[in-house]
Amino acid sequence: MATITLRYNANNLIAKKTVDYVLSLGLFEKTDSSNPFAESDNDIKNGRVYTAKNADDLINQCLKQ
Repeated sequence: MATITLRYNANNLIAKKTVDYVLSLGLFEKTDSSNPFAESDNDIKNGRVYTAKNADDLINQCLKQ
């Protein structure tokens, strides 16, 4: 999954309606950017965190993927 960050003037009616339209298509989702650790917390909850015994183990795990 890729992440795209959009910055726009929330007071600009055309920009706001455009973003609302794109979100209404159902192809994209809005994420909460107020919590910078939300994505990390989500990774931890879904088991996408890896641990390594040492640097060699870390390199071997990275090369497997």
